[in-house]
Amino acid sequence: MEPSISNLSKVKAVVESLLFVTKKPLSLSELAKISAFSEKEVEIALNELTAEYDNGRGIRVIKVAHGYIFGTDPLNAEYVDRLATSRIETTLSPQSLETLAIIAYKQPVTKPQIEAIRGVYSDGVVETLLNKKLIEDKGRSPGLGRPILYGTTIEFLRHFGLKEVKDLPPLPENGNFQTVLHEQQ
Repeated sequence: MEPSISNLSKVKAVVESLLFVTKKPLSLSELAKISAFSEKEVEIALNELTAEYDNGRGIRVIKVAHGYIFGTDPLNAEYVDRLATSRIETTLSPQSLETLAIIAYKQPVTKPQIEAIRGVYSDGVVETLLNKKLIEDKGRSPGLGRPILYGTTIEFLRHFGLKEVKDLPPLPENGNFQTVLHEQQ
């Protein structure tokens, strides 16, 4: 039985949303199970979405690995590749996460203050965080030697899905900086 036009619009909207958020191809049966629509309704919706997205858009519904997923139009590969290869790798070591947590919670903070909390030399880790644009120079401390003050950046907020620094989770009772941001990643 063919779905009604109003129901088809709903099925298409749900399937489109699922394809937008999935990280792996979803089979027809998975889409039907998740959406609670019949496989026939989902198949009709997929066919219509495929036709709509094949009509000069930058996004396509792609059938791959016995499932469906959104992908970019192959004609735009050059541009997508530029974006993909220009990204800075933001995989962080435990030492980087610990240092980043210290900076996030104590900012503005100097390298000597970071090293006092961590108990180890932190030049390399701070340099890595600067290169990844997760922290930045926020000025100079009025203290002896006028050390650089570090704080987090907009990229830090984006990476951890925060609106503002005040949205950071509270520190654990034991004050362990190592796991705070790792849980947010």
